[in-house]
Amino acid sequence: MDTRPLGVPEYRRLWLGQAVSHVGVGATVVAVQQQVWELTQSSFHVGLIGMANLVPLVVFGLWGGAVADAVDRRRLLIVGSIVAWSATLLILTQALLGIGNVYLIFGAVALNATGFAITSPTRGAIIPRILDRELVPAANALNSLVFSIGAVVGPMVGAAALATGGFAAAYALDAVLFTASLYAALRLPSLPPLGEVTRPGARAVLEGLRFIVRSPVLLMSFVVDIIAMVFAMPRSLFPELTAERFGGDDVALGLLISSMAFGSVVGALFSGWVSRVTRQGVALVVVIAVWGLAVAAAGLAHELWLVVAFMAVGGVADVISSVWRQSILQLYAPDEMRGRLQGAFMVVVAGGPRLGELRAGATAGVIGLTGAWVGGGLACVVTVVIVGLSVAGFRNYRAR
Repeated sequence: MDTRPLGVPEYRRLWLGQAVSHVGVGATVVAVQQQVWELTQSSFHVGLIGMANLVPLVVFGLWGGAVADAVDRRRLLIVGSIVAWSATLLILTQALLGIGNVYLIFGAVALNATGFAITSPTRGAIIPRILDRELVPAANALNSLVFSIGAVVGPMVGAAALATGGFAAAYALDAVLFTASLYAALRLPSLPPLGEVTRPGARAVLEGLRFIVRSPVLLMSFVVDIIAMVFAMPRSLFPELTAERFGGDDVALGLLISSMAFGSVVGALFSGWVSRVTRQGVALVVVIAVWGLAVAAAGLAHELWLVVAFMAVGGVADVISSVWRQSILQLYAPDEMRGRLQGAFMVVVAGGPRLGELRAGATAGVIGLTGAWVGGGLACVVTVVIVGLSVAGFRNYRAR
């Protein structure tokens, strides 16, 4: 793995802040899913967590990206971080008071998604400003490693917190660890906009979207990711699978939630070869097909270790895909467009899994757990091959 970006102090602080805070985020993920499941006994309601995330992600992600192109990005990152932290404190309060209202939980999740929708495109647009261009792909691989480690350790720590201290313990852990990310934002230098500044609003957002639509490579890099997540993301089915096959064990749930991220850690640690692949269009289709096959195999497995292993394979494919797509986007766009394009990227990356969670939860109620899980994985494989290879510009794309 290329670790040269860590030699830049500003990036190193951002990276370490994310490494710490994402453990807390992972703990909250497992706690929220389990709390909603216990309150409703419904995979559909667990899937609605995705919708509570999706609407703020779409609205504030696109708007936040436009704002990031027009204001000091350090200041905007701090504001978004405070919003996300406030949401964590709200969900902690409801747990401490024992309110147990699923709609209040959805509201806190939506507020947290608003903060994330502001910080994610802003942070993505900051990376090319504080690093040399040749270090950007390596930084994306390091970022993926951080997110993946948090997604592995966080749910496991969250499951342990649930078993010992209940929901409040898991949420309190998140609230404390999030301060590391806020500290990293505060230590950044001023990052005023470069180039022509476009007033934030609908016009600025549309300019960014038109830039994507005019580029087949960028557009298809978004489309194939949407296919992967909407068709094959099984996360909202984890509580039901745990209840049916593994006796409702909290540790099993934590392992399932962290399984894909474990594979992402392995993939990121051995990601040095990724930058040497030039036929990235075809390569993206291949790794997303691998993701779909791995998900389908996991849905057929009845041993916990086998489900975890197949989902880990899917995680390897997912992190490789993410590094390629993020690097293409960051290096393709001029600085005055990066915030808006990062906003659109964040909407796809964060919104796609939420739609996938809703799709999985809804179809499980109609065709059952196995049908929703396995059918989604196979549909992903067929669709991404047909769609991804049908666009010549994407099929023939070679990284510069």
